[in-house]
Amino acid sequence: MDEIKIGSNRSFGIVFFVVFLIIAIYPLINDGELRLWSLIISIIFLILGLLNSKILNQLNKLWFKFGILLGKIISPLVMGTIFFLVVTPIGLLMRLLNKDLLNLKFNKSSSYWVEKTEPKSKMKNQF
Repeated sequence: MDEIKIGSNRSFGIVFFVVFLIIAIYPLINDGELRLWSLIISIIFLILGLLNSKILNQLNKLWFKFGILLGKIISPLVMGTIFFLVVTPIGLLMRLLNKDLLNLKFNKSSSYWVEKTEPKSKMKNQF
């Protein structure tokens, strides 16, 4: 299995600068006060990110592992939800309407070969 590379400390620091800056200025939209603690943290991340500091190395690895963990948890949940809310009802509806789109029902004939009635297509002018 190919090993996934962790992003650079610079991009990690800048992304978290933007995130904490948004948290700091968001209350200003509703006439609230600036969140000073978040502004200070965002400036620290900006400085460490621009300096490409090794201090961000452990945080970057921890954040990466957290993302991998979330992917292992959320992906099956989303896929299961899609399956049970979309695919299963469509399958039940097809059974109620006696549709066999894949020709999976038992056929008493000697062969499952499907004879084509229309002429074979030509390979000229495909596009």
